[in-house]
Amino acid sequence: MEEFTKQDSGALTDMDTDRVIEMAWEDRTPFDAIEAQFGLKESAVKALMKQTLKPSSYVRWRKRVEHCKTKHTATRNDHITRFKSKAQRAISQNKRSKK
Repeated sequence: MEEFTKQDSGALTDMDTDRVIEMAWEDRTPFDAIEAQFGLKESAVKALMKQTLKPSSYVRWRKRVEHCKTKHTATRNDHITRFKSKAQRAISQNKRSKK
């Protein structure tokens, strides 16, 4: 697994880090969306989660992600084309368009 370095964290504000963690917890938000928005590959997201979460929370999250087919674009059903969180309107300064 790739280590999440201080250089990676320097590119993210606290608000961005919180949003990455939130997106990682969401079942229907794929790692590709996190990479497109924040430039973090799946391994960097896992490293960030490991450094940020309590050990028990990280283990719970990893088990959840392993069995979640919607977290990886290649294993998603074709009918799932997009997901918009109910909280999306409240989140500002996203780098991606909310169309």
